[in-house]
Amino acid sequence: MSGHLRDLTSPGLAERAGAGNLVILLPVGSVEPHGPHLSLVTDTEISLGAAERAAPRLRGHNLEVAIAPPVAYGVTDCAAGFPGAVSIPAEVFTAYLGAVVDGFLASGAAHVCLVNNHLEPAHDSAVRAVQEGRPPARVSVACPLTRRWARTLSDEFKSGACHAGRHETSLALARDPTLVDESARAGLPEVPISLSDQLKAGVTTFTAMGMDRAYAGAPAAATAAEGDEMFRRLADMVVGEVLAALSIA
Repeated sequence: MSGHLRDLTSPGLAERAGAGNLVILLPVGSVEPHGPHLSLVTDTEISLGAAERAAPRLRGHNLEVAIAPPVAYGVTDCAAGFPGAVSIPAEVFTAYLGAVVDGFLASGAAHVCLVNNHLEPAHDSAVRAVQEGRPPARVSVACPLTRRWARTLSDEFKSGACHAGRHETSLALARDPTLVDESARAGLPEVPISLSDQLKAGVTTFTAMGMDRAYAGAPAAATAAEGDEMFRRLADMVVGEVLAALSIA
């Protein structure tokens, strides 16, 4: 059974949707700097990895599941000034993402879950705005910014010092080691800057926060084993949001 929409034809999708229980997992990410050691598409790859781990578990609840091609651009204003920061205006992004969701629903999907791991607050708000005007049973958002899921993740994540730090670097190592420049990572010092605290204080860019290399946290301490565990917890999040939206115990 294919897990990805790229492996389906139009008749194949119609067949999957025929039973009325097709769930589309739509990974959402960004193109932005993640220090001198991580790929510009790190957030998108994390969302894809979480979706891939959640899909077989959702099938265990008698759901058809397909993973859509990701939406790889988002609202990335915090990274302004760094090469590779590609930001979409929030209202444009919400409209685009909503059109994608509506297209899947019109094609017979029972539910679309937006799996988002780009954690800039304006981006998260733009993703959640897609739920407005659409029935909760049809669209959900799985993002670790919510307290329910944030508290299940690592101490670094909960501290807010987690942009391209130990948390995201561990996930990247578990997802695909080629996403990590090991020669750059090995010598990186810890940067104990909490993005969440800075944003609450009204500081809105990496540069103003003191993140002159576009990372915070401790990337040199990352491990693939920790990344595998974090992916398990992110998959818990995706499964939990979909089952709650569909009122499946």
